[in-house]
Amino acid sequence: MKRTYDVLFDRHPKNPILTAADWPYPAHTVFNPGATRLRDGTTLLLCRVEDRRGHSHLCAARSKNGVDGFVVDSQPTLRPEPDKHPEELWGVEDPRITWVEELKKYVVAYTAFSKGGPGVALALTEDFKSFERCGLVMQPDDKDAALLPRRIDGNFALIHRPVTDAAAHIWISFSPDLRNWGNHKPMLLARKGAWWDANKVGLSPPLIETERGWLMIYHGVRHTAGGSLYRLGLALFDLRQPDVCLLRGDEWMFGPEAPYECKGDVANVAFPCGTTLGDDGDTIHMYYGGADSCIALATGSVRRCLRWLDEHGRPPA
Repeated sequence: MKRTYDVLFDRHPKNPILTAADWPYPAHTVFNPGATRLRDGTTLLLCRVEDRRGHSHLCAARSKNGVDGFVVDSQPTLRPEPDKHPEELWGVEDPRITWVEELKKYVVAYTAFSKGGPGVALALTEDFKSFERCGLVMQPDDKDAALLPRRIDGNFALIHRPVTDAAAHIWISFSPDLRNWGNHKPMLLARKGAWWDANKVGLSPPLIETERGWLMIYHGVRHTAGGSLYRLGLALFDLRQPDVCLLRGDEWMFGPEAPYECKGDVANVAFPCGTTLGDDGDTIHMYYGGADSCIALATGSVRRCLRWLDEHGRPPA
């Protein structure tokens, strides 16, 4: 098929790289993994696993090359604990992982789902075997959260997506201790009208720090007669003031095209929760859920994304 637009991320020929068939215990679907590279270079995916009840937990899969040969934990890595954490009554979902050098720990931001709706929760870990839960840090209805890897003006910074007035925008909040949050600021607003990202946007993977600013891959949801359509866009934010948007692309740059993205439990969804950077500091490995039914991989370039924003982006009004 002839392309009439810039292709920023190339799908891996082995896609989907993980499905429920790869799991050592019964699972309905696996999708929306958080991602990180461990100190030994191993890629770890913290995958959302949905069981046949419809409840989700998180399970780690490790690979030396980040493409194949994944070794999946024999049991769930992070189970819901509704007895201790009632906000997890109906499961834990969509993790995003940030290594925080100050803490010498990984901080996992995830969605805890219960009667009050989805809420943002945090857990800290050194080894993805034991976790220190912080519990809910934002009131429902809120999700799509990730922590920045370092403090901003002395405070930790959390990006998240609360729903207000039937719209959903991306916000940033600050905390001295990961538990008490305030100074809430809007970061990226959903557009209105016929735009591909009108009315509802959310963070996808954690932000990528570049020389020019924080690079954001975000998702926009367009409601059509055939259902919701999830696609991805780019934006760039100031390094010192991450609530200040420098550039935002007008067009979406990645969306569901392949069969495993268009057909599944939720059709027409390409939803990344994690990226890793290659040894060159430029290659982006983007891990995403396809149609809420499998895990796929696409590769891109930081430099190419920034060039695309220069050509197709502008400061928001």
